[in-house]
Amino acid sequence: MKRFSILAGCVLALAWATTLAHAAANAPLKVVSLSTVLSDLARNVGGDKVQVIELVKAGVDPHEFQPSPGDVQQVAGADVVLVSGKGLEGYLSRLEQSSGGGSGKFVDVGSGVGPSLRLKEDKKTVEDPHWWHSIANVKKAVGVVRDAFGKADPADGAAFAAAATAYSARLDALDKEIKLKVAELPREKRKLVTSHDAFQYFARDYGFRIYPIEGVSTEAQPSSKDVAELIETIKKQGVKAVFFENIENPKVVAAITQETGAKVGGELYADGLGAPDSDAATYEAMMRHNVTTIVNALK
Repeated sequence: MKRFSILAGCVLALAWATTLAHAAANAPLKVVSLSTVLSDLARNVGGDKVQVIELVKAGVDPHEFQPSPGDVQQVAGADVVLVSGKGLEGYLSRLEQSSGGGSGKFVDVGSGVGPSLRLKEDKKTVEDPHWWHSIANVKKAVGVVRDAFGKADPADGAAFAAAATAYSARLDALDKEIKLKVAELPREKRKLVTSHDAFQYFARDYGFRIYPIEGVSTEAQPSSKDVAELIETIKKQGVKAVFFENIENPKVVAAITQETGAKVGGELYADGLGAPDSDAATYEAMMRHNVTTIVNALK
């Protein structure tokens, strides 16, 4: 009887261990994202095979974000951490150290999309970290995310690859849609005045000239001389509209429009997606919102 009890206990223990192993094997990847754009990409590539945890949420300025102790714990328990890169996350090295990084789970998506545009700010050359305003860059980012998920979960690699292919096809369609919309605007009217210098990739792909109020980072405040020079440029160039951003105070934009006679063109999403109930809640929706707002205001 005693021998039977021991045997039964061993069988139960083995069954429990097998159940735990099966559950672990079928558990979704825990993916921590440091960007709302990357969160959307992760959901499109990963589907129900990933659990996406957003540290940087809609409406939060990624240039000024600082992770909390709770965020550090989330990163420590993640399978994959998606990073925008190109200098956007100034806190990244501290986050890696405090979360016990070094395991290779940090994925610098920005480094996989190709060379950065380089811009001058405060008399020095810096990388433009806003790479997602180029659909071609985002297609490359989809491949980076697909490969990262496949490495972390080889059993679901085929599913990630199929989802990435389908999403890339939608991005191709989005690019064609945007080109048709931009074609409504003559090239001489493609002059874009924005709150900060976040749309250079968009300008390169679709033939715009950018006149930013602030620099690459929202932390770089314009001087009164900079604003005065921009006002003169707007007048000389005949710019019809000035755009503000969803995470910026539109008062400076309003003051510039009063001085120049240009109108307020509307709200753009520069540093991330809109809230879940907005018309910019996904990457595709955000790009449609921005291009429609820009073209309709400048026509």
